[in-house]
Amino acid sequence: MTALSAAAGIKIRAEPGGRQAEILNADALAFLADLHRRFNRERLELLARRAERQKLLDAGQLPDFLPETKSVRDGDWKVAPIPEDLLDRRVEITGPVDRKMIVNALNSGATVFMADFEDATSPMFANMIEGQANLKDRWAGSIDFTDPATGKVYALKSNPAVLMVRPRGWHLPERHVVIDGEEMSGSLFDFGLYVFHCAKTQMAEGATPAFYLPKLESRLEARLWNEVFSHAERALGVGPGSFKATVLIETLPAAFEMDEILHELRDHIVGLNCGRWDYIFSFIKRLGKNRAFLTPDRSAMTMGKAFLNAYSLLLIKTCHRRGAFAMGGMAAQIPVKGDAHANDEAFTKVRADKEREASAGHDGTWVAHPDLVPIAKEVFDRLMPQANQLSVMREDVRVTAAEMIEIHQGKRTEDGLRENLRVGVQYIEAWLRGRGAVPIYNLMEDAATAEISRAQVWQWLHLKAKLDDGREVTPAMFRDALAGEMERVRGEVGAAAFDGGRFKEAIALFSDMSLADEFEEFLTLPAYRLID
Repeated sequence: MTALSAAAGIKIRAEPGGRQAEILNADALAFLADLHRRFNRERLELLARRAERQKLLDAGQLPDFLPETKSVRDGDWKVAPIPEDLLDRRVEITGPVDRKMIVNALNSGATVFMADFEDATSPMFANMIEGQANLKDRWAGSIDFTDPATGKVYALKSNPAVLMVRPRGWHLPERHVVIDGEEMSGSLFDFGLYVFHCAKTQMAEGATPAFYLPKLESRLEARLWNEVFSHAERALGVGPGSFKATVLIETLPAAFEMDEILHELRDHIVGLNCGRWDYIFSFIKRLGKNRAFLTPDRSAMTMGKAFLNAYSLLLIKTCHRRGAFAMGGMAAQIPVKGDAHANDEAFTKVRADKEREASAGHDGTWVAHPDLVPIAKEVFDRLMPQANQLSVMREDVRVTAAEMIEIHQGKRTEDGLRENLRVGVQYIEAWLRGRGAVPIYNLMEDAATAEISRAQVWQWLHLKAKLDDGREVTPAMFRDALAGEMERVRGEVGAAAFDGGRFKEAIALFSDMSLADEFEEFLTLPAYRLID
């Protein structure tokens, strides 16, 4: 790769191609550089605070609600009014930012499409640039295209879904853009390019530039986003509070600071979301060294029980008290082709999950596939005939710190271990090839799945967990199971795809991270070094 000087202090470490010159024009790069120079130091300091907090948890401290912010939790305040185009969000579909996905998702019948630069997109530089170009085209009215391979025409319908954008989390860099010798924040890169190219055009159409903010761990991290939003609004000449955010509560520390996160972002926030898959990963990561929190099979950790139930109910109560939306979680099922019975079973699970969410008071929910939109919409139309459930206050909910960390009951099985290996490695392999949303065993998986898989394997190994048959999970068992599961995967995908893919690297990465003495914060950090 070449290093091209784009402006003073800015280097692009990628070969030029596609629409890179258009998206990274001089003015856009100047805007990105300004964001980096103003906010990157604080971002790095906040990441260091995460590491310091982890040391306390590893030493046995348990998470709790913060005594120093009790006045915020007890105070009588609300977030700013929600814009009209965001008042009804009953069904949201999410997916990567390739052109076909964007058009299909906007046409899916969902209320909202979240264009995902984070867990559903592998951060190859071409993917990130193409995604920004596609979103720019959406607001320029030129997103329609003809697939050159099939000749099929993809055209935006007259009443598309509301568009929201998810940038990468604070922890992820954009290593292809270096400013003053530092890799840029992926968060600031994704957010900055979108608002620079799209915000004014979007607002001219009466639409709100709205974002999903992932992986936050504290009110201070929310405060930083608020500062970024406010500065970007001033720099672009749009009114204060023009940009809106929904924060994913998908980390254990953030769940104890929901009021505080809403308060810090009160001029810009419209809701919180139950990011259930990453939340399980965060729970294991933050409490993984404590034997009291040894987890059962992933299949036993359902939303209606233990810590997942407690946090989802507290999220509804907290949000509605503050005039903010409480969004439900993802249904990852996809249609099961060629097996009507299995397909009916999968869709029955989706319907039951959405009925639980709507009945509990959620204002909307997520799906991963267009075929699930009608199911989720029928449930929310039936149980939530109004635009939202902000009036459902859930004053009956009383959640303690102990309930927020109550572990699920269930078995640890060899099948559960093997499933983690099989799914985790397959996802990583696809991610290394540039695919971030991957259908595996009739579920649409993203990076959160691989994170749960390797986190749970690491915990079971580290704590010498016993399976339901009494055997201890050992490195030898892990290696034998991994070898066996990879032979199974080779048979499922075919020898040519297996041998010609990136399975060797994916297996090595999954194995090294599972067997490491210390837990790596995110697998996407070392994996990122293996792509383009």
